[in-house]
Parts: sequence; C-alpha cells; structure tokens
Amino acid sequence: MNISTLVKQGVLVIRVEGELDMHVADEFRQTVDEALAASGMKHVILNLKGVTFIDSSGLGVILGRYKKVAGSGGKMLAANVRPQVARILELSGLLRLIAPYGSETEAMESL
Repeated sequence: MNISTLVKQGVLVIRVEGELDMHVADEFRQTVDEALAASGMKHVILNLKGVTFIDSSGLGVILGRYKKVAGSGGKMLAANVRPQVARILELSGLLRLIAPYGSETEAMESL
C-alpha cells in the first residue's frame, strides 16, 4: 500500500493505493493522524482511486479517522472510489457518513 498526503486549498488530501486491509490499517491510521496533526486542516478528502480491496480493518480505520475529523467540526469526503470498493463502503454504511465524489476537484468544490 502507498499513502501520500498533501494540503490543497486548505484541505488535507489523502491518496491511497493498493489494498486497505488488516496488514496496513495501523500504517494508514498513523499516517493520517500525523498528517492531521501536522497540517491542522479541518476537512479531509480521501482519494481511493488506487484502492483495489478493503476489508473490515480498513473500514474501521476509515471510520475512526472520520470520527476524529467530524469531532473537530470538519468533513471527510471520498473521491475516485472504484465500484467494488464503493459497494463495500455502501454495505458498511460509511457512504452515509462520507459523501463520494467522482474526483478530488468535485469534492473540493463541495466544501
């Protein structure tokens, strides 16, 4: 898995590639938490374009970061979600909390 973070127009963008599963959930948690603390950003766009698989550990770590962002008054949005990953997010109920957008640009414009 590859995770990159950047601040774009006052929003923390997290780009994830590979499988988001139990083997990388802790790395994802640590990377996102460090980026949130270092950037001081309130809103997060989670770009899942490169995510090919997600399991319950991945869902849990995303939910935990959502709660952290929402608890500080921010929003978390998803961008570029592949259909198979979107289906898992939908079944888990996460898409009711984290609105999906077709691109980072669309997500950015919605904030």
